[in-house]
Amino acid sequence: MAIHLVIIDALNLIRRVHAAQPGQPDVDNTARVCCQALQKIINSTEPSHIVAVFDHNSDDRGWRAELLPHYKEGRKPMPPELLTGMNIIQDAFMTIGIDSLLSDGDEADDLVATLALKVASRHEQVTIVSTDKGYCQLLQPTLRIRDYFQQRWLDSPFIEKEYGVKPQLLTDYWGLAGISSSKIPGIAGIGPKAAVELLSLYPNLDAILTATDLAPKWQKKITGNEETARASKAVASLKTDLELGFNLQDIRYHDVTQN
Repeated sequence: MAIHLVIIDALNLIRRVHAAQPGQPDVDNTARVCCQALQKIINSTEPSHIVAVFDHNSDDRGWRAELLPHYKEGRKPMPPELLTGMNIIQDAFMTIGIDSLLSDGDEADDLVATLALKVASRHEQVTIVSTDKGYCQLLQPTLRIRDYFQQRWLDSPFIEKEYGVKPQLLTDYWGLAGISSSKIPGIAGIGPKAAVELLSLYPNLDAILTATDLAPKWQKKITGNEETARASKAVASLKTDLELGFNLQDIRYHDVTQN
């Protein structure tokens, strides 16, 4: 049997659904609308396996904040009603056959990336459902990213149009230009256009940082900021070597509506 693993970036879905509700958001209604969305995703993707991956709720900001202390600083916290009602939502997911996986110390992104690549490396199909373009660094023939809300694929042509680089150079690009929404600094004075230009001249970030023939306009900005650029790339890069502690059989999809 061919495998098609669908991975739901759970909080990416839940928070958007919750925020879009008119009036005072209600957790039960959020759970209902999320399940409607997930049923549409199941119908369109026909998964053999499916799982919803959640971020942990501890105060541990993880290894990324150790490299860049301001990483994701000041982000809007999860609404308190969502925080206390997460069990209600996870139980609702289970009623339609979707188990929940909680990250432990690492971000959910790293857990998603590890699981996705583990399956895709066997040439099996993987679909990540998320609006997060950070997952696009993982793109390969059997690994794709679906933006449910915009109803589009975040594929290689999309990335090249959006950023001007191929998916495999995204983390090098972010090492130079940074990601303002996540407080990843990159190199001050090097914006998106400059990052694209540099990556058209050199194969990757390391080659740029160690080049002896950089134009003076770039050299003066890069000199002394090499470690910040490397840290920015590292923080923007997804870990793909986590211990999962479960196997695919544990997340096989069973259509509960047929029971």
